[in-house]
Amino acid sequence: MADILREAPLGQIIRWATNNRVLKYPEEMDDFELPATYNAVLNSTSSEKKHTFPIASRTQSAATAPASRVRTRQSSQSSISETNDNSEDLEKQETVEPNPYDKDVEQLELSRTKSRLETTPYTEERLEVEAVLALERTQTKPIVPMKTADGNVLVEWYTTDDPANPQNWSQKKKFFVSLIICLYTFVVYTGSAIYTSSELGVIEKWGLRPVDASLPLSLYVLAYGMGPLLWAPLSEIPSIGRSPIYAATMAMFTIISLPTALVDNFAGLLVLRFLQGFFGSPCLATGAATMQDMYSLLYLPYALVAWVSAAYCGPALGPLLSGFAVTAKGWRWSLWEILWAAGPIFLLMFLLLPETSTPNILLRRAARLRKLTGDNRILAQSEIDQKNMKPSKILIDAIVKPIEITIKDPAIAFVNVYTAIIYGIYYSFFEVFPLVYPVYYGFSLGMIGVVFTCILVACLIGIAIYCSYLHLILIPDILKNGLRAQESRLVPALFACFGPTIGLFLFGWTARPDIHWIAPTIGITIYGASVFVVMQCIFVYVPLSYPQYAASLFAGNDFLRSAFACGSILFGRPLFINLGVGKGVSVLGGLSVIGIIGMYLLWIFGAKLRARSKFAI
Repeated sequence: MADILREAPLGQIIRWATNNRVLKYPEEMDDFELPATYNAVLNSTSSEKKHTFPIASRTQSAATAPASRVRTRQSSQSSISETNDNSEDLEKQETVEPNPYDKDVEQLELSRTKSRLETTPYTEERLEVEAVLALERTQTKPIVPMKTADGNVLVEWYTTDDPANPQNWSQKKKFFVSLIICLYTFVVYTGSAIYTSSELGVIEKWGLRPVDASLPLSLYVLAYGMGPLLWAPLSEIPSIGRSPIYAATMAMFTIISLPTALVDNFAGLLVLRFLQGFFGSPCLATGAATMQDMYSLLYLPYALVAWVSAAYCGPALGPLLSGFAVTAKGWRWSLWEILWAAGPIFLLMFLLLPETSTPNILLRRAARLRKLTGDNRILAQSEIDQKNMKPSKILIDAIVKPIEITIKDPAIAFVNVYTAIIYGIYYSFFEVFPLVYPVYYGFSLGMIGVVFTCILVACLIGIAIYCSYLHLILIPDILKNGLRAQESRLVPALFACFGPTIGLFLFGWTARPDIHWIAPTIGITIYGASVFVVMQCIFVYVPLSYPQYAASLFAGNDFLRSAFACGSILFGRPLFINLGVGKGVSVLGGLSVIGIIGMYLLWIFGAKLRARSKFAI
């Protein structure tokens, strides 16, 4: 618990206020001894020799074996065995030089933090290396830091099971951090649709049209799509990290929630709702990055399923949480509920959410070691990277690059358009449900919220299907045969892509007074479960195919999805009123057919498209 508190924002503030005399790191303790591996490298004179290649430990060399072994697609177990056979005892603290003529040797060890361009996060090489390191982490072996050609010593984890490495955290600690991120994501997403129960009250308060009253919802959705374009790149800067971004933005989200519940003019409500969405948005993109910091590539999908579920169910449960309360207490009640939910989550994040960014953790460790030894040669890899980090480059990666790839790459264009459509259809439900269940079946405002729980049921069905696929088919296949072509991850979506169309048409044409309300509700459940599976497949396919631009693509995808959802909230009600529920939903069902055609085209021609793309690997 002390380690969690020290790494949390509150702990860092306490350390700053006490000049690091409280909540000390091991390097700041009186009894700390610099690891022998660091003494050996710092005291060596090998940097004066004429070689110009980094020094690496023999174990590191084994962990980064020639790519020829990696490319044979041997199983993870066999590569673990081979590495152990070739590894030397780290206690000897020997160093060797990699063969300067062996161009197949790839420095892929995960103990070293690498530049964003150098790291290939979703490749078979990383999968093989992670399998090696998973075995190494079960043993306490010192890691020899690397020495650069100009004599600098790169800070590493001290040992293979270094507790400061998020990958080495206990399952309980990982679960605790994941739970905070999921709760945070749930609150922010719930904050969007929780307002829908208040639309009638807002109409009466200021005499607005229904379309105008939906603006506070649509602007919130638009803002949390724009926010990641700023917050995601900032969280990747090693000197900032993820935890400060989470704490600062969630503090603003909580503070803004107070005047939002008290505002007495509609223009002010619009501005404050936009700011709410903007400051709540880091969970959209950075939440997945936090999960990746802690979990290995093979089992990361399970963590992402939990995170996506929190995001998926949040909007659906919003009307349930506010429907009965707004009926009894007035339209402001839904906005108060956002504050009541956000406050405890912010306190939890502020008190107990540790930093998970490896570059940030090692950057601060390097500073402590320099202070301890007085040796300025000790550097973190990120300090070298930051010398060339320019704001313009960050801006290009975050905003310009996703647009360029979307325009030039047909696979990404399809993914962005399709996810935008299904996300927009999802948010159009908040406009069509009030036209169906109260009108045809006499449901109250609170009961409409209960109907939205069908999305929760759909999410649970989707989780069961996708996790069963992971556990029974995908992971065993990877362990046996290695990673297959990226298109293999789309197989579940080839079946699930029919679900959105079937579900929408079932909802649209059974939503009639003479048909029981369960029929259209089943249609929405089919839609929700199938969309969940499709989205999971797509969100794995993109980083596998475009690892170098994965962060930028997700930020761009978030923006496009949110922008279309914002528009769908505004055009949804006029569409359903003018065409009728059946025909209006049929238009959306027709749009979802794009996904069926596109998914099969992507599965068949995806490899050829990637071969022609300058962005894919």
